[in-house]
Amino acid sequence: MTTRILTGITTTGTPHLGNYAGAIRPAIVASRAADADSFYFLADYHALIKCDEPARIQRSRLEIAATWLACGLDVDKATFYRQSDIPEIPELCWLLTCVAGKGLLNRAHAYKASVDKNVEQGEDPDAGITMGLFSYPVLMAADILMFNAHKVPVGRDQIQHVEMARDIAQRFNHLFGNGKELFTLPEAVIEEDVATLPGLDGRKMSKSYDNTIPLFASTKQLKGAVARIVTDSKLPGEAKDPGSSHLFTLYQAFAAPTQQADFRAALEDGLAWGEAKQALVNLLEAELGEARERYHALIEKPADLEDILQAGATKARKTATPFLGELREAVGLRSFRSQPISAAGAKKKAGKSARFVSFRDADGSFRFRFLAADGEELLLSRSFSDPKAAGAISQQLIAQGADSLELRADEGQQFTLWLDAECLADSPVYEEPEELEAAMLRLRDAIAGLAAAN
Repeated sequence: MTTRILTGITTTGTPHLGNYAGAIRPAIVASRAADADSFYFLADYHALIKCDEPARIQRSRLEIAATWLACGLDVDKATFYRQSDIPEIPELCWLLTCVAGKGLLNRAHAYKASVDKNVEQGEDPDAGITMGLFSYPVLMAADILMFNAHKVPVGRDQIQHVEMARDIAQRFNHLFGNGKELFTLPEAVIEEDVATLPGLDGRKMSKSYDNTIPLFASTKQLKGAVARIVTDSKLPGEAKDPGSSHLFTLYQAFAAPTQQADFRAALEDGLAWGEAKQALVNLLEAELGEARERYHALIEKPADLEDILQAGATKARKTATPFLGELREAVGLRSFRSQPISAAGAKKKAGKSARFVSFRDADGSFRFRFLAADGEELLLSRSFSDPKAAGAISQQLIAQGADSLELRADEGQQFTLWLDAECLADSPVYEEPEELEAAMLRLRDAIAGLAAAN
């Protein structure tokens, strides 16, 4: 069974060693598993919640995209995209906002912390709090639910947001699912063995504490940063305690077991802190030197990065666009064209609704066309030897409704209809991806209209 994994990184700063060890490296390793379907994205809409510096956000988007690729993310296997390139996400965010309880969002940790801080300072409880901060959990839910992720690797401070996504999904399913689970309920994954690195001052490495070591710092910058790591005052020759050394914790996150054992023994034997720091620099250079060269090469070619991200967005939207069509259908945002409104008891006019038209081909086989209410051809079936088989398929599609449609958009300008692992029909060729996506939505609307009429 394939497991869909989704991870996002907010684009508000330069990646550092803590980001790499705690999120990027384990995510890239996980994406290589045979059963993984990985979705990794730049959370640039989330960045707007906490940063009002456009230049910083733009630079961070570039740096984080280059970091993932330099560290070995295979974009042919994983889906790698910018959140802001998927217009279905903010639309889904609104659909979810309409079912998310304010009481649920009142309990969000970030919002409560901001309110508590205002109260302590004698301010109005909501002073300076934007709707972006308040609604952050709904946007995160949209990120997750748009792609029906099974697992979401997060830090412990983000578990609540995944639980909220589950609550919102369950509410939506209950109101609009009509017995079907529109959304998969996601599971937060806490990877206990993933390193949480200390910063230069011993606290958790974080941009908030200004104690980070940039991931792709030059050798000179790296030496300068490592030199500032806080250590005790023991002199060369005096035994050091690796268990209480932040320097050893950093070394341990990048070293093989034998290297860890040797470094521990050297510290206990009195290795000077200056030599220990140089050993860490050497280790980091060996781990990150080649990736750093790839990173700087990518940074110098932003147009190439743009092409990669646009290709990732196209790949992601092949999932997002038809799924949003299902959700719009579920909440009642349907096309009038596929569901004509007539007076009660009035007989429908012939030719004013979508319909299947069967015909016999020149070779004696049978096929059908599926036409929209205005006569537009939406599908042309493959050949059937038996006319009854063609008719049975059309009846099955109507009976099962729009939710049963499995539409696959190829890499070109066409999509196909599948049923029970068999390709049954092809769409016309469309010049633009937007036209292709719109045609898929029209097809779903048309089938839904016929199903409702029956």
